[in-house]
Formats: sequence, C-alpha cells, structure tokens
Amino acid sequence: MKSIGIPPAALEDEMSVEMARVWVAKRGLHCVLNVGTYRDSEFREARAWGVMLADMARHLSDALVAAGLETSSASALDEIRDTMARELRSPTSEATGGFKQTKQ
Repeated sequence: MKSIGIPPAALEDEMSVEMARVWVAKRGLHCVLNVGTYRDSEFREARAWGVMLADMARHLSDALVAAGLETSSASALDEIRDTMARELRSPTSEATGGFKQTKQ
C-alpha cells in the first residue's frame, strides 16, 4: 500500500478536516468522502464540493507541469476539464458502493 501523507498545514491546524480519500485498488477507484461538513453553513454542500474539485484540478494541472508530465498548466487544465465533462456525460464505468451515515 502506498500512501501520500498529510499536508503540513493540516497537521498544524487542530481544526483541519479531511474531506476525501481516493484509492486505486483491485483495478478500480475507491473513495471515502466526508459529506455533510457544510450542513450547518450558508454554503451549500454541492457548491462546496464543486469549489474543492475545481481547486484540486488547478493544483493537479500545476503539479503535472512541475513533474514534467505536461508543458502548460492551462492546457493540462483544459484536458482535465474536457475529460471530466465527457466522463460525467458518458461514464466509462458505473459508480458502485454504499454510503455510511455518521453522527455529527
């Protein structure tokens, strides 16, 4: 098992919250999602996740350039966005699994 660690800022902040954990295992994608964090907020949960996913895509496009895997953050981000839109319209695999409710 290969884990990538916890960001230093999260270790330093006692109020930090893990929002997602994503693994590729047994030839598939496995996710643990912390849904409900914004339940008592004026910020809608779906919108919060949209912002997080957009931020992650921007960080990813920059990381691809830094790793020498892409030459332009803008073109990498375009490809991520286009692929995500295609995948949302026509998934290459079905989402399976369940959801566990936890007490707030």
